[in-house]
This record gives sequence, C-alpha cells and structure tokens, in this order.
Amino acid sequence: MEDTISAIATAAGLAGVGIVRLSGEDSIAIAEKIFDRPLTENRKVIFGHVKNFSGEVVDEAIALVMRAPKSYTKENVVELQCHGGSVVLREVLRLTFEAGARPAECGEFTKRAFLNGRIDLTQAQAVLDVIQAKTAAALTVAQNQLAGKTSKTIHQIRQAILNSAAHIEATIDFPEDDLDDVTLAEVDKNISAQIAKLEELLKNQTAGRILREGLETAIIGKPNVGKSSLLNFFAKAERAIVTDIPGTTRDSIEEFVNVGGIPLKIIDTAGIRRSGDAVEKIGIARARDCAKRAELIFALFDSSRPLDDEDEEIFKLLHDRDALILLTKIDLPQVTTAELLAKKIPAAQVIELSLRSGEGCNKLLSAITERVGTIDFEMSFVRDEREADLLRLAVKHLHEAQATIQANVGIDFVSIDLRGALECLSELTGEAVGEDVLNEIFSKFCIGK
Repeated sequence: MEDTISAIATAAGLAGVGIVRLSGEDSIAIAEKIFDRPLTENRKVIFGHVKNFSGEVVDEAIALVMRAPKSYTKENVVELQCHGGSVVLREVLRLTFEAGARPAECGEFTKRAFLNGRIDLTQAQAVLDVIQAKTAAALTVAQNQLAGKTSKTIHQIRQAILNSAAHIEATIDFPEDDLDDVTLAEVDKNISAQIAKLEELLKNQTAGRILREGLETAIIGKPNVGKSSLLNFFAKAERAIVTDIPGTTRDSIEEFVNVGGIPLKIIDTAGIRRSGDAVEKIGIARARDCAKRAELIFALFDSSRPLDDEDEEIFKLLHDRDALILLTKIDLPQVTTAELLAKKIPAAQVIELSLRSGEGCNKLLSAITERVGTIDFEMSFVRDEREADLLRLAVKHLHEAQATIQANVGIDFVSIDLRGALECLSELTGEAVGEDVLNEIFSKFCIGK
C-alpha cells in the first residue's frame, strides 16, 4: 500500500487562501483526525475547523473530499483550504504528519497521477510547463500538451508501427502465410509515413524549447548607448537604472519579456569598455560571456557619438553571431550612420531607433519575430532533449527497418528494428521508462504538485 502524502499546494507568501493537500488510501481518515467535521460525503465542500490533538482550534477551513478514482492522483484526496498565512499552513501541515501522513516529495502528486494511469509522461511534464509558462502563447501550448495533443500524435504513430510489426510477426509465426512483395511494399510505405511524422515533431524542438525556457537574448554595447533603456522598453517598467553616468550597470540584469507570444530571456549587461574598477571589470567579463552564449544579440551603438575603440571591441564580439544592430538616439544630431555600421558588419540587419520618441521600435519588434520564425502554437511540440533523443533513435530504427526490407535479408530483422522504434516511443510516453528517469523528471516540480 502506498503511503499517504501531504504538502502545501499553494505558493509561499501571504494570501487569502492556502491549501494543504493529502493523497493516499488513508487521506480521509488522517484528515478526520484533525478536522472537526466528518468527511463522509464525496465532492462536498465542508466547513469546519482544524484542531490540534489538544482540541485547540488552529484555523477555520473548508475540506474538499475526492474519493478514488475520481481525483487528480486517482487516489483518495483531501484538500484543506485554510487561510493563506505561512505560519498557519505549516501548522496544519505538521498536524497531518502527526496524524499519519508523510511529507510529499517534489512532484509526487503528479507522479502518482502518472503511475496510476490518469496521464502519460508527456502530459505529466506539461503540468510543469503550465505552471512555468511565461506568455499566454506558451500557456496555450502547455495546455494543449496537458490535454494530450502530443500524446495523441505519438500514440497514432506507435499504433501504425505496431500494425506493421504485428503483420510481419504473424508471418514469422505462421510461415505458410507468405508475406508477399505487395504487402512488404505497404509496410515500407507505412514506415516512410511515420518517419515523416516523427521528423515533423523534431522540427518543432527549437520552438518548444523557446516557448518553455525563453530565447536567451543579450543586450551589449559600450556605456551610455541605451542598453538599460532598451530593457525598460521591453519590460514596460523601470527595471534598470538609467543615468548619464557611464558604468551604472555593473552586473547582468535578467528579465523575461513577451514579444508576439515569444518569451525572450533578455540580459542587460554592463557596458563594455576599459575600466580600472574591480567590480566593473567583473561585470564586463560577464557581459562578454553573455554575448558568447546568447542565441540572439542586440548590439547597440550611439548615433550621436563617433565610433571608437570600445565600439571596435563590440564588433569583434559579433563575428559569426546572430545579432540585430541597433543605432540608438536617432532623435539627436547624427554622427554615426546606419550606412557606416552596415559597412562594419555587412551581414547584420541595422535598425535605427529612438527609445525616447519610440521611432523604430515597431521595426525592432518585427525583426525579432522574423528572427524567431513563425510558430504554430497549436502544433505538437517536443519538450526537451530527452524526448528529442528518443524520437531520433526511433527514426534511426525505422530507417534500419527500411534498409533491411530493401536488402531482403529476412523479415525477422525488420521486426526487430520496428520493435526498437516502438520501445523508444513507449519510453517517451512513459509506458516503459526507468525509475531513475522518472525521479529526474519529477524532481523539477514543486513539492505540492
């Protein structure tokens, strides 16, 4: 019998309501030990009080009972909805432990929902994506995954491969029913169709990662070219200090912003220049490191000042990098022009803008959208590298099955390759996955989910 687990299911901090959740066979009996009303009715909101074992009232609360299998975990679940203060919630949680529950591990409620067959592994991971979604578009994608969009796609591919494997294996078991060339050609055609579907999923890997994690974007330039003003423009708030004093930003400032549904993880870096200040030197080193690892760079140059040695250092960082060149402060008399920057970095797109007047800002937003490309938020997405590796391995097995058919070396070898592909897809949905992989996946969840 599984232990009954308990955890605070709401975020830390002050709130009107906080929830302590229990799940397991004994969750109702445990809750009744500390709640002053019987919990006999299923799916009924019951008002009462949580009391300690001395009979003292800890908090007034609402109890919600969900009996197995009609609950999130498909186990008996009780939610005690208390006041949202951290002290009262911790006290109620402690009482559930005294009454017989044990502390839930990270993601254990969702893990039980998966193990009990309520959701598959792709849906379980989508729960985390729903919680962590940074834009409405990312939330839409996560909700589609949670509803089983990718699961359905994978199951359809798996079923099609399974049909071919079953046909071949039936011939192996009953050799008097020869697999004729026409049928073998149909198997080959079916394999090609499933390879195409898997490769289409793999094409979406980058888009899925960007929606989940954000596109890492670095703002670089020498001091006082408008880097912090650009961050504030994206954040729509005074996120960074803006002054005329060079070297105000000494460390990297990160902010997630929404550009047409695409989350950008924007990093405002220290101005790159020669400095004798020990703290500023560290910030400049971090700025260079951000420029090296960023997927997209905004390189800023001040149109009201001539290019100098510090700008030349910026040009060196942009070699072979995906960058948008931003010529700032165009509301001031121009000294440096877009034509001059285009000669310095011929392959880069130069955008003229004034963050004070707003001129050129829409052009910048359009350029970012073009860089990321069109994303269909309704499509099935590959969530991470583990899923991508499994899909690539499944494609490899299917290609090997086709090579075996063409070489005409025996249909039993075709069956082995098809089974290899099926195992990959089963591991992806969680039908065949190791405990270590599950532990790694669910360790990323918060404790109450």
